Amino acid sequence: MGYTALYRKFRPSKFEDVKGQDAIVTTLKNQIKAGRIGHAYLFCGTRGTGKTTVAKIFARAVNCEHPEDGGPCGECKMCRTISSGASMNVIEIDAASNNGVDNIREIREEVAYRPTEGKYKVYIIDEVHMLSIGAFNALLKTLEEPPEYVIFILATTEAHKIPVTILSRCQRYDFKRISIETISARLQELIEKEGLDVEEKAVRYIARMADGSMRDALSLLDQCVAFYIGERLTYDHVLEVLGAVDTDVLGKLLDRLLDGDVKKVIETVDELVMQGRELSQLASDFTWYLRNLLLIKSSDNMEDVLDVSTENLARMKEEAQRIEADELFRYIRIFSDLTNQMKYATQKRVLFEVTLIKIAKPQMETNPDSLLQRIRAMEAELAEKLAQISAGDGGRMVYAAKEQEEPAEKRKPELPKALTEDVKAVAQNFRVITEDASAMLRMYLKNARLSVGENDRLILVMPDEMGASVVGSPQHKEEIVQLIEKKIGKTMEIEVRAVEDGHRFEDSFVDIEKVVNMDIIVEDE
Repeated sequence: MGYTALYRKFRPSKFEDVKGQDAIVTTLKNQIKAGRIGHAYLFCGTRGTGKTTVAKIFARAVNCEHPEDGGPCGECKMCRTISSGASMNVIEIDAASNNGVDNIREIREEVAYRPTEGKYKVYIIDEVHMLSIGAFNALLKTLEEPPEYVIFILATTEAHKIPVTILSRCQRYDFKRISIETISARLQELIEKEGLDVEEKAVRYIARMADGSMRDALSLLDQCVAFYIGERLTYDHVLEVLGAVDTDVLGKLLDRLLDGDVKKVIETVDELVMQGRELSQLASDFTWYLRNLLLIKSSDNMEDVLDVSTENLARMKEEAQRIEADELFRYIRIFSDLTNQMKYATQKRVLFEVTLIKIAKPQMETNPDSLLQRIRAMEAELAEKLAQISAGDGGRMVYAAKEQEEPAEKRKPELPKALTEDVKAVAQNFRVITEDASAMLRMYLKNARLSVGENDRLILVMPDEMGASVVGSPQHKEEIVQLIEKKIGKTMEIEVRAVEDGHRFEDSFVDIEKVVNMDIIVEDE
């Protein structure tokens, strides 16, 4: 006999072998044990999640001569006949190629005859959403009043295309995407049975690429193993076979985008293309990488959420410091759109490179979304030129700048009055207080500095207008007030301001956190 693909060879034959659909399996087993079997079932879900597999197991279980705990025994004559495909009791129909009224009329004529052996005739209609309107109407009457010995199992990936009249006559079960952990565990189990040598990191990557589909995971594993027969299948081998890109390459690409180095960005793309990497997959992987960076910036405890190694996590945390959250949002939106556009593009490389150039050189874009990034790029360029001018002027410009700064130092603001105990308590514990804030607010408050105004009003000073607008929104101000009240037991009035352009924080505000810390040090001495 020829080679059998892994997904066929290891297709579950019992309910216990079905992974990731525990709730559905338990419900169906209980129905069989209690004799509460329905006449029509609708199995919905993405590809490779077990819809057809569960339908076949269910068909064997209801006809099994010696059922075990609601499942088929696998040994009796009926189980063996159905498994071999020789049973007249289980009829599988592909609605994609049998979607006409005549095909359904044949079913209506057949259901009039009782099963020749066993208890039930089971009709499994796959991709049922492909039936025509006329075929659905022909099926409707049979679904409404079927003979007691007939069970319909309708399977579909697009339940929204099925008429409501059909949906209302079926018990609906939604098959969810299978988790990466569940797929990894199943792959590892099958790898041991097959005697294969596969690196654990490679197994997890295949599980992630399967996107919740066990069948896709087994097909990808089959593909990778076939390419490296007799060798150890490593993570790098999987990347090569699937045309995917390592995290290090994605980090390097982002670094060059942030540096605005178009030449190196295009060189990176050229290297990947010459290595045979698929650009659509690269766009998808880069979007996922940006998503991980955004999660890292949003919270300090993302180790359990991110499916990356400890080394990659540490490097990504450093990478996240280089880019602002609003830029990440923009990049993710751009690459999500790019992924959709590349499905239908004839010149994928051109489209991909143009997108990268727009990100690396935001001044070339007229889109308002890129305004903030263009301003940052101009500020960075101006700061670099000023530094060059200062260095080339032999220090005279620096000296002049110091002379200009002296009056500002003399005009440094002073505390309006001695700090109250309430203000001291907030200033001393502010970083602890804000740990309980919502994710977005907590991210912005990391850059906030504290000062004090009249009537002991607490002033939160943000480094820019954008941060001040976010923190100063009514809901966020109310959240901060409640957090302070929870800590000190008193309500405190707060105000949110931004540092004026061209000024430093010290020019206009007194840093009360420093004042309080100095008091503490003096008291300790």
